[in-house]
Amino acid sequence: MKFKRKDVLGLEDLTAEEINLILDTAEPMKEIMTRDIKKVPTLRGRSVITLFYEPSTRTRSSFELAAKYLGADTSSIAIANSSVQKGESLRDTAKTLEAMAADVIIIRHNAAGAPHLLARWVSARVINAGDGAHEHPTQALLDMFTIREKKGGFQGLKVAILGDITHSRVARSNIWGLTKMGAEVRVVGPATLIPPEIERLGVKAYHDWEEGLKDVDVINVLRIQLERQKKGLFPSIREYTRLYGLDQRKLQVAKPDVLVLHPGPVNRGIEISPDVQDGPHAAINEQVTNGVAVRMALLYLLMSGGEKDEISA
Repeated sequence: MKFKRKDVLGLEDLTAEEINLILDTAEPMKEIMTRDIKKVPTLRGRSVITLFYEPSTRTRSSFELAAKYLGADTSSIAIANSSVQKGESLRDTAKTLEAMAADVIIIRHNAAGAPHLLARWVSARVINAGDGAHEHPTQALLDMFTIREKKGGFQGLKVAILGDITHSRVARSNIWGLTKMGAEVRVVGPATLIPPEIERLGVKAYHDWEEGLKDVDVINVLRIQLERQKKGLFPSIREYTRLYGLDQRKLQVAKPDVLVLHPGPVNRGIEISPDVQDGPHAAINEQVTNGVAVRMALLYLLMSGGEKDEISA
């Protein structure tokens, strides 16, 4: 199967076959990362630009390493020191990047839909690295890659997404991707942090943690954005942790071999207890490794179309 898309803007638009192709392609990419010399010439001569309007450590460095491991040249635009601070619009920035003949632009923006606009304005391929509270497709793909590695597949799996669903682009992308792959998805959290019509997306909403986590195979814990507490969406950090923070007591209602994920960065001791975060059920560090492999796969597929070029040279 060829990957025929110009851009990857969200999992809402991807088919199950396309998701499978990305995950399958990530497997040999992960093997490259185990080598002493983690570099292949597959994308030599290609250029990748990261354009981040929001802070990022994991996603940005992950994309940059992915591009470098495939032999591409990378450039990072620091918005704090760019013409954006002088009032340059996204469209004008797009024209500038187009003039630089970039092959791929990876964008994170605080406005939902910004990557979609950029994709219209440039001939370069565009990857959404997170847009507002809309989607974060590569995070969901690496979550799914980790689940498939640990559980062997998705069909019939019970996956709980725990925390602030309303403001989470990670939750939305995971919901789109996991439901397409045949998983049963639950969202668990306080009523103030779960959209009232979320079940229209094919998930089941739970406000009682014990009911929501009962017999699940996977728990994906979302980071609590501490600024939400200032808006009165939950009484206090301590109260949220007591009711919805994942600890050993709550873990007991899930399946004995439950897999615990977290997109990071972790508010240690708030949305997840240290003993769970560092315990045998968690695969949080493996998610970071898998993130590089998945992003390598996406860069490769977008620039090659999925042709059987030599990946492992």
